[in-house]
Order: sequence, then structure tokens, then C-alpha cells
Amino acid sequence: MDKQTLIHHLNEDLAGELSAIIQYLTYAAKASGPFRPQLAQFFLTEVADEQLHAQFLANKIVALGGEPTTTPAPVAPAKTNKEMLEAVLAAELKAGKDYTQRAKEAEEYGDKGLMVQLEDMVRDESGHSEETARM
Repeated sequence: MDKQTLIHHLNEDLAGELSAIIQYLTYAAKASGPFRPQLAQFFLTEVADEQLHAQFLANKIVALGGEPTTTPAPVAPAKTNKEMLEAVLAAELKAGKDYTQRAKEAEEYGDKGLMVQLEDMVRDESGHSEETARM
């Protein structure tokens, strides 16, 4: 694993985190029905974790000599509460899978600290996906 490839992959992850922030903020505004307050609060609560992930990734990209992306990945369109939850679940599962792969790449690159942090992020995304699936 070379440094430029790792930076590129971390930037893809950063784009995903920026997208997740937008997704959660937008979906919180669009939640509807009798459970709107709880659903909107659930979405807004997730923003803080995604911001921490995004900041970590941006800092790491800079530390590796790269330029952090400012372009989010596309946000899945969703109209109903169910569609929003399904889109969030898909995004969280993808993030967990991506961070698992990235942790392997970090280990291959020789950055143990990055590997451990990415494994912690896998744990976070796994918790998010489990909570979303339960909803």
C-alpha cells in the first residue's frame, strides 16, 4: 500500500462522512408523521459522530501530505421515513465495510495508529447500523 493510494481512499471515506452529515441533517428536516420528533432527534444525534469521523480523516489526510476533499459523496434521495432509514442503513453498512478495508490498508502501510482508529470507526458504524436496523 503506497501513501498516495491510502490518501485517495481516505478521501473517498471523507466524502462519505461529509455525505452522511448532509444526509442526517436533511433527513431530520424531512422526517414526518407521529414519530417525527424521535426520528429527527435520532438523525441529528448521529451528526456529531460523523463530524468527528470527518475531522479525523481530514487531519490524517493532511498529516500524510494530502489535500482533504470538500466534495461529499451523493446523498441517496428518500421521501418517506422508511426510505430514509433504509438509505441510512445502507450508508452505515457501506461505511463499516469501507473502514474494515481501510484498516487493513493502514496496517499494510505500517500505520498502526490509523489502523486502530479505523477499527474504532468500524465499531461506531456498526452501532449506527444496528440501531438503524432496529428502527
